[in-house]
Formats: sequence, C-alpha cells, structure tokens
Amino acid sequence: MAVVLLRHTTPDVQVGTCYGMTDLQLADSFEREAEAALDQLPEISAIYSSPLTRCRRLAEKAAARFGQQVLVSNHWREMDFGSWEGQSWDSIPRAALDAWAEDFHGYDGHGGESVSALAARIKLGLGSVPDGALVVTHAGCIKAAAALHGLADGWDTQVAFGKTLSL
Repeated sequence: MAVVLLRHTTPDVQVGTCYGMTDLQLADSFEREAEAALDQLPEISAIYSSPLTRCRRLAEKAAARFGQQVLVSNHWREMDFGSWEGQSWDSIPRAALDAWAEDFHGYDGHGGESVSALAARIKLGLGSVPDGALVVTHAGCIKAAAALHGLADGWDTQVAFGKTLSL
C-alpha cells in the first residue's frame, strides 16, 4: 500500500507570490475543490497534515469522511522562504534567485530554510507515516518526497492544487 501525498487546495493569494510558511486562507472554491480532492482518494489508514491552515482544513474534511483523526506534523509544513515570504517572485532580486539556482540545495540567503533542510525534514516525515497514510501537504514537500524516492521528475515534480502523488 502506498503513502498518498495530497496537495492543499487553492490558497487565497495573488498568483506569483512567494509563500511557504505564510499561513494563508483558502480561495472561495475550497468546498468544491475539497470534495473533488477527497473523491479521488483510496481507503486510507491514517491522516497526517501540515500545521498550516491551507492543509489542516482539507485534512479535517478527509478525517470526517474517513472516520480518522488528523495528526498534525511540522515535518509536512512548507519550506520557510525567510525574507522572501509574501513577496512577488518578480520583486525578489535576480542576483538572489541566481544564487539559489547556483546552490539549489544549500542556499539559505533569504534567511529561511535551504532545500537540503526541507529534504531532511521530509525524509523524517516519510519515515514516520505508515503505509496507506494520507499526508495533506505542500508542493515543496511533495517535490522533496519525489526526489527522495528517486522518481524521474524528482524536484521538477508538478502536482496541482487538490491533486495527489502516491509513493
């Protein structure tokens, strides 16, 4: 049985905004997106969630549907982008983005978390969830899990809002 990673639904934020640890509310489409997301899920053995609202709300709906409790875990929170949080990606200095691209795994010049720190946290998270679990999380966490599992797309893995990746 696989672990199912479910990305939260659409957040209420302007497209093109850098938001990792920022605790955003959800778009008005939440109820519709949540139902569609839950309809695609297999039976699950446990539910884990990032502590951020955009994941917890969806995890709570899953818990009600599957008769489970939500286990909130900081392992599954999104990457901390430090001083970039809440800025538009276009307003972040090009030199800083280039520095990140040059040292993708180690860069923490924004004052937040490096990609390698995120990957280490996700490795711990994966080690703590049983087969058959649902994990409601974020795009960065899903990318890290895909890379850790050696999936072909690795860090380039794309999972849309309200969609899953099974490992």
